[in-house]
Amino acid sequence: MPAAIQCRDLRKTYDGKVEAVRGLSLEIQVGECFGLLGPNGAGKTTTIEILEGLLAPTSGQVSIFGHSWHENEREMREWLGISLQETRLSEKLSVRETIELFASFYRQPRSTGDVLEQLQLTEKADAWVGKLSGGQRQRLAVATALVSNPKILFLDEPTTGLDPQSRRQLWDIIRSFQRSGGTVLLTTHYMDEAERLCDRLAIVDHGQIIAEGSPADLIDRLGGHHVVEFSVGSNGSAPISEPGSEHSASAFEVWRALPGVESVREDDGLVALNVKEPHLTIPALLDVIEQQGRELEHLTTRQASLEDVFVRLTGRHLREE
Repeated sequence: MPAAIQCRDLRKTYDGKVEAVRGLSLEIQVGECFGLLGPNGAGKTTTIEILEGLLAPTSGQVSIFGHSWHENEREMREWLGISLQETRLSEKLSVRETIELFASFYRQPRSTGDVLEQLQLTEKADAWVGKLSGGQRQRLAVATALVSNPKILFLDEPTTGLDPQSRRQLWDIIRSFQRSGGTVLLTTHYMDEAERLCDRLAIVDHGQIIAEGSPADLIDRLGGHHVVEFSVGSNGSAPISEPGSEHSASAFEVWRALPGVESVREDDGLVALNVKEPHLTIPALLDVIEQQGRELEHLTTRQASLEDVFVRLTGRHLREE
């Protein structure tokens, strides 16, 4: 069976100057939930629009279930359900009318009633779109993608701005689609969402994939399974962890020398140590601070996460503008 989505050496250049995508290759298998993560301007949207057949690449190849967009575009459109980050729908149509409108675009759509029930919108079927809450609007946007009875679901930031309950409702819908054999390509700014939903993911920066694998694999590649975050005062002078302070470079060398430390970075005013054995690192850390006559101002430990992987690879947090 061919891959659900495959692209090879994908490139997109605007005005002959700006390289939005630079040699990107992906292969997404049937039934996978695949995440595409990256900072703003990384090339995610351009990549997705090329995969969806909405934008022509400058060079490279794209195939959907082994077919090219140059071959049978009309049939391929039937295979895709697309939910944008901000889907603009007519506010003077009812929820039912909106879904029926989108169903009319396809040859073999699902029944409107089934989609309303799955998206928990049956009670709002006759309500105007303009009267829906944010969570209900987002579920309706996903409903317009699912009514086509797609094989692949493209979801661009599907839970942005939703409350926790609405987010989990959409997670359940995505999992249900995947359990039925569907393939999902997801972009998100929520790392916990990526960890929970994605079988595999790729981190994109400057138009290229800089890391790819399962969430667990990527976290393991970070070099440590735990993160120790702390800040230290320096008796009236600049904090030892402050970026750019005269102590910063030498202090980081001290932290790197602690037992069990795999890497060190400064993160939002704190020093973050990626470690494998925190029970060895923390006592040694406290000993060094005491020997230097300094004061520990903050100390926390936690499991390493995808956010740590992302920061280490890109130098910034996913939700930074």
